[in-house]
Amino acid sequence: MTILQTRKFAIRLAAACALAACASGAFAQNTIQVANIQELSGTGATAGTNFRNGVELAIKEINASGGILGKKIESAISDTQSNPGVAKAMAAKAVDNGVIAVFGPGFSGSMIVSMAETRRGETPNFTGAEATAITAQGNPFVFRTSFSQVNAMPKLARYVAANLKAKTIAVIFVNNDFGKGGRDAFMKSAEANGIKIVADISTEPGQVDWSAPVLKAKQSNPDAVFVYTNEEESARALRELRKQGWTKPILGETVLPSQKVIELAGESANGILAHVGLTVDAPIPSMRAFRAKFEKEYKYIPDHNGIKGYTSVYMFKAGVEKAGKLDRIAIAKALHGLTIPVAKEPGVLMDVTIDDKGDLDRESFIVEVKNGKQEVKEILPALGKKQ
Repeated sequence: MTILQTRKFAIRLAAACALAACASGAFAQNTIQVANIQELSGTGATAGTNFRNGVELAIKEINASGGILGKKIESAISDTQSNPGVAKAMAAKAVDNGVIAVFGPGFSGSMIVSMAETRRGETPNFTGAEATAITAQGNPFVFRTSFSQVNAMPKLARYVAANLKAKTIAVIFVNNDFGKGGRDAFMKSAEANGIKIVADISTEPGQVDWSAPVLKAKQSNPDAVFVYTNEEESARALRELRKQGWTKPILGETVLPSQKVIELAGESANGILAHVGLTVDAPIPSMRAFRAKFEKEYKYIPDHNGIKGYTSVYMFKAGVEKAGKLDRIAIAKALHGLTIPVAKEPGVLMDVTIDDKGDLDRESFIVEVKNGKQEVKEILPALGKKQ
């Protein structure tokens, strides 16, 4: 190749590269890139799969209706394997790829370590994780799609004291960030309502043998037992409680009466009482419509994690539309203090307010499991309203 030919080739190559860059830029400007980072294997697979499916269903709907600000959403799905180190690496990769938002992870321990990466990238990060420490750190880019433990537990404790008249409770919790945070919040709320904790029982993630924890709870002779563990462990705990003849109230929060636990525990789940922030069995038309759409798409009944994933995308949409542009910092600022009514954005399913820390407030429910499904016993007002 002559010098002249080499120069012409170089010019053509440069022009082709410039054209490709322009095309790539145009493509990026016409899509909204997000990351869906979930526990799709390991101990968190049930929660993560539901959250992922909820996110993807919302994205499908939004894209079908024209997208956000006229742009379609594209989602990259990653599996944390229920491992905090993997979750952190996935979040770092998403930030380095320039995504506009990250959805997940859902495990509190994974979220606590991975949200440092989304903060570094100034990227809005939506999570169903409930540990108090997540928003207590003052990260301006973290937004919950569920109640924090410090908002949920007072509602349950007030109900137990006022309605069940329980004076003593045995607490069984899982020894991880999720479990310890919930245990601390519940114990504080219980004691504030005059309820004495007579047993404080720690269990391990993935624990199979529940005979000893249940026996210890029974021997403390409480008026009720509070179970705060992951889905599979919760089902095992319920089966063992029934096996050992437990007939007094079994109390829990969102996980205990979830659809997966009910399926795994069978008849042992009947009779449990719990506070839940979200349930597809709520007597709310928007929630029933969501359940029908989810079942049609995925051929199973979603749990609270499916709702969290679904509503998180619509929260993001509301933030983008308020900001009026695809600017990560502007979106985060727009979300703080934002009230999103269902009348304006049906996809949030229930009127919701996001505070300055990224925590949310809305109505919630006391449910009882009867005949293998949740039945709403009482609708509790948002904390911002009079109890």
